[in-house]
Amino acid sequence: MYLGTYAKKSPDKPAVINATTEAVLTYRELDDASNQFAQFLYAKGLRRGDHIALFMENNVKFFVVVWAAFRSGLYVTTINRYLTAEEAAYIANDCKAQALVTTFALREVATELSALICNCPYRLMTDGTIDGWENFEDTIGAYPTEKLAEEWRGDSMLYSSGTTGRPKGVKRPLADQKIYEAPGLQEDFQITENSIYLSPAPLYHAAPFAFTTGTLHKGATVVMMEKFDPVEALRCIEKYKITHSQWVPTMFIRMLKLNEEDRAGWDLSSHRIAVHAAAPCPVDIKRQMIDWWGPILIEYYAGSENNGTTIITSDEWLDHPGSVGRPENGILHICDDDGVELPAGERGTIYFEQEVMPFEYHNAPEKTRDAQHPLHPNWSTLGDIGYVDDEGYLYLTDRKAYMIISGGVNIYPQEIENALVLHHKVADVAVFGVPDPDMGEEVKAVVQVAPGETSNDALEAELIAWARKRLAHYKVPKTIDFMAELPRLPTGKLYKRILRDKYLEDLSV
Repeated sequence: MYLGTYAKKSPDKPAVINATTEAVLTYRELDDASNQFAQFLYAKGLRRGDHIALFMENNVKFFVVVWAAFRSGLYVTTINRYLTAEEAAYIANDCKAQALVTTFALREVATELSALICNCPYRLMTDGTIDGWENFEDTIGAYPTEKLAEEWRGDSMLYSSGTTGRPKGVKRPLADQKIYEAPGLQEDFQITENSIYLSPAPLYHAAPFAFTTGTLHKGATVVMMEKFDPVEALRCIEKYKITHSQWVPTMFIRMLKLNEEDRAGWDLSSHRIAVHAAAPCPVDIKRQMIDWWGPILIEYYAGSENNGTTIITSDEWLDHPGSVGRPENGILHICDDDGVELPAGERGTIYFEQEVMPFEYHNAPEKTRDAQHPLHPNWSTLGDIGYVDDEGYLYLTDRKAYMIISGGVNIYPQEIENALVLHHKVADVAVFGVPDPDMGEEVKAVVQVAPGETSNDALEAELIAWARKRLAHYKVPKTIDFMAELPRLPTGKLYKRILRDKYLEDLSV
C-alpha cells in the first residue's frame, strides 16, 4: 500500500515514535510534511534521478526527508551522523546532493560542513537553525500538502562505512514504478498494518533504513530508540508491546551479559519476530537467545549492493546451527580465487547471480568490476567468505579482506572472535593478522574486558587457555592485548582496519 492511503485511513495513528523523547509523528503528519518537502524540491528544479542527502541523528523527521525523496523519484543518501565535517562533505559532494538536511543537534559539525559543500545549494536544518542553514520547518511550511502530480518511486543510495578505504556509494537503477507500486518488505518477516516494530540501531545504516521504511510501507508503527541500551530495549518491548524488531549480534551479547535482575521481569509476550543480520552470530549466543526469547529469531544475509538474500528461521537454524539460510533471491555460488565454482563444504567467495548486475559503485567503475565475478558479470559479491552444506544452507566464515594466512593456512578471525566473546570476562574482541617472520602472519587478539574486570597477564593466559580448549592450535592467538573500548560503529560494525593499521604502524617504527 501507500503512505497517502494510511494517512487517510488512520490519520492519527503513530507512524513513528521516538522511544527516548516520546515524540510522535502520525501518518497524517508524515504524509503532509513529506508532500511539502517534495513540493519544495520540485519547485527548486530537482527531478527524477537527482540526489538529496540527510545528515541526522535518530529523529522522527528523518522519515519526512526520506519519504519526500521516495515520492519524488529522487535518490536519498543518509550520512553517518558520527562523521566529521570533512568526511560528511566527501559523501555529500560525491553523490552530488542538491539539498542536504541536518539538525540543530549536529550544529557544531554543520557549522564546518556548510563551507565544504559549495555545490549543494539547499541546506536545511530542523529543530532550530544557525548561519548558513535555512530553517526546515519554516521553509517547507510555505508549500502545499498536496502530493506531486507524478510520484515516481525513488530509492536510497547509501555509502559503505569506509572500513576498507573511502566510502563507496551503492547505486541501483531506479525502478520504473510509481511510489504506490513499491512492494515493501518480504512476506518472510510477517509485518502487517497491526505490527509495532522496534528499531534500536542508527537509521542511517542500511538495514534499519530498509526495515523502518518498509514497515511504514505496510502501515505499521516504528518505535525508534535514539541509541541502543540493553535494558532500555527490553523496556521498550514491554512498554510499546513490540511485535517485531531487528538486531545485530553485539546487541544480543550485551543483553545476555546483563545481570539476572536486569534481564528478568520484562513482559516480552507481544514479541513475535526478532530479525538479525549484519555479522555472523556466534552459535552459542544465538542458542541462548532462542532459549530466552523462544524460536522467534529470523536471520538473513544480504547487502546494500546486490539483491541476493538468504533467510533462516529459528527452527531451521536449530537443525543447521551457524547457517544464515538458503537463498530467497538470486542464485548462490561459492567460488575460489580463480572464479571456479566449488562443491558443498568448501570455503570460497560468496556470489549471487542475478539477471543483470544489480548495482554499481557510484563514480567508481573499477570497484564495481572488483565486485563482479571474473567470468560472469551478472554475479556479484560483497567480499564475504563462506560455504554451503549438502542441503544448500549457507554458512559465513569471514570477510575476505580479514582472512589471516599463517604458514600457508587460511585462518578466519570471526571463528576466533566467536570463541573468545563467550568468556564472561570479555565484553568485546577483535582478531586480525600481524606480520610474523616465520609464518607470514600470526593471530593477534585485542580484547575489551567486561565491566569490573582487570586486564593483566593472568587474564591473557586465562583467555588463551580458553581458546585452546575450543580452537585448533594454529587458530589460537599468540598474544592478547587489551583496550578500554574497541572502535565499533553504533551499528555494531567493528573498525577492524583501524586497529590492524595501528599495529602495522607500530611494527614499522
